[in-house]
Amino acid sequence: MKKMNRVIKHAVVLLAGASLLFSCSKGNPTSMNPGGSSTTTGMAFNEENGYQVADYAGQPEGPNLVYIEGGRTVLGSFEEDLMKNGDNVERTVTVASFYMDETEIANIHWLEYLFYVQRDSSQEFYESALPDTTVWASELAYNDPYVDHYFRYPGFRYFPVVGVNWIQANDYCVWRTTVVNNQLAQNAGMEVPEGGGRIPLESGVVLPNYRLPSEAEWEYAAQALIGNQWLDENQTHKRLYPWDGHALRNPYGKQMGMFLANFKRGRGDYAGIAGKLNDGAMITTYIYEFPPNDFGLYCMAGNVNEWVYDVYRPLSFQTFDDLNPLRRNGFLDEEKGYDKAGFQSLVDDHVRVYKGGSWKDVAYWMSPGTRRYIAEDSSTATIGFRCAMIQAGTNY
Repeated sequence: MKKMNRVIKHAVVLLAGASLLFSCSKGNPTSMNPGGSSTTTGMAFNEENGYQVADYAGQPEGPNLVYIEGGRTVLGSFEEDLMKNGDNVERTVTVASFYMDETEIANIHWLEYLFYVQRDSSQEFYESALPDTTVWASELAYNDPYVDHYFRYPGFRYFPVVGVNWIQANDYCVWRTTVVNNQLAQNAGMEVPEGGGRIPLESGVVLPNYRLPSEAEWEYAAQALIGNQWLDENQTHKRLYPWDGHALRNPYGKQMGMFLANFKRGRGDYAGIAGKLNDGAMITTYIYEFPPNDFGLYCMAGNVNEWVYDVYRPLSFQTFDDLNPLRRNGFLDEEKGYDKAGFQSLVDDHVRVYKGGSWKDVAYWMSPGTRRYIAEDSSTATIGFRCAMIQAGTNY
């Protein structure tokens, strides 16, 4: 499926190229072929002391990013509302194309981040960037080895980082944007500004910002309904999980009967019995452990929950825009509306949504439409994240 996704992406690029050639054949300028002078002033581009128009060959490919072709979709819980929250009623929206990390951010990625932060930033910021390894601790369990070893021991390098709160995840996105764009600029022979200055977007060699995905983007990417169209405008089915069918086990080939995600199978059952540890993980697992979905994304169900950008509101579905929906604050739904006499609501502008289910959750939470929330400065052993990025310079 990952190969199919890349083929589709290349087909889109070819179609764009064909459109470009058609436009050029008529003599019209394009983003990639702007011509030698302005069509409104007639003044030449790239002359000494004149307006400089850099070469542009399309948005560069960012490391670890997978292209997610956008479109119309029905977001919301396809699972029974067992919690009786009524906070994710189905509605039709359109999500623009974007990019998303194919994997969760792993321990090795966060250790790399800390290395450069310690070298280039203040001690205070370095300490603020450390994950909270005590999230593994429990008074009634022997999880001490995870507290001491999970984050730094080499055997866990490609396990998802946990103990990271929403604020820390956003800081990582800012840092990653800077270092990736600096590298792209150096590769293009540009001079990188000292002190972390911004490389102009007009240069055409840098990427848009890495960021947390919106809830709508995350849910759309997890469903991965690409490829199940019927005729031009209909999809043959929706998905309860990020794969076809309603089963949790692989129905095909040598992996028949094996679970398709890392989750808690039942009370006290995290992995099965010795000799047949079915999902292979009592805690988190290797970020590439299970087959990717049809967009080429790994572990969009289970392993760890993932932070998304949105502020939590139970009635977001009522007020969202239907194009690229996002709730960033209490606009039209203020937090004070949830405070009742004698009761302090957990709903405010510093509570964020997380999605996807984890190694410690039952299968219900792996359905893409389910949602939970927690304070943005909180962290647990069950929440990690991955980054996203817009597709710039396109109208779809």
